[in-house]
Amino acid sequence: MPTVLITGAGRGLGYELARQYAADGWKVVGTVRNAKAKAVLAKLGVDVHLADVTDRKAIGRLAESLKGIPIDVLVCNAGIHGPKELPLGELDYTSWEEVLRVNVLGPAAVVEALLENVAASERKIIVMMSSRMGSIGESRGGEYLYPSSKAALNMIGKALSVDLARRGITVVSLSPGWVRTDMGGEDAPLAPETSIRGVRKVIAGLSLEKSGKFFNHDGSAIPW
Repeated sequence: MPTVLITGAGRGLGYELARQYAADGWKVVGTVRNAKAKAVLAKLGVDVHLADVTDRKAIGRLAESLKGIPIDVLVCNAGIHGPKELPLGELDYTSWEEVLRVNVLGPAAVVEALLENVAASERKIIVMMSSRMGSIGESRGGEYLYPSSKAALNMIGKALSVDLARRGITVVSLSPGWVRTDMGGEDAPLAPETSIRGVRKVIAGLSLEKSGKFFNHDGSAIPW
């Protein structure tokens, strides 16, 4: 039975990932930040751990509790958007720092802590849940906090793909598209179920040759 670990699995896309993988018979490990989310996720049969990705001690405890357990697919999904559409002259640097802590430093810490679990698995896949807004080539300006965090996350994923290639570990950045979640809003065109079916199809088709790439949920490539 393959194992997937999903950070930020208590709501939105993380919850839908957990739900679909559990329904397909995978062993699912999920991290959440509060007891309420833990109770909801546990109903799916998920092995739930309380761990905020910005809390290094909590991530260390997570790694210790999972020591020796292979993780076939590690999905660094936990993330926040922060204030939207702040124009130049009104940038909120305190919020920006928080977005970077969650969206960039958090995934890096999780990968470092669980790297040996991934290396011990059969599939050896790490997914950085990114966003098309993190594409520098497609940037239209107007937003700074969230897009910059995802561009930085993409850089971490690319660097990891180079450094971990010798260990046979595949690392990709993956955009779920614009999805109807708390973050995406009601006007988003994609249902969570549709987005995650696409995301899972991309993950299932990954190989070392595709490591270091940036993919959309439909499998198409996104420019850096």
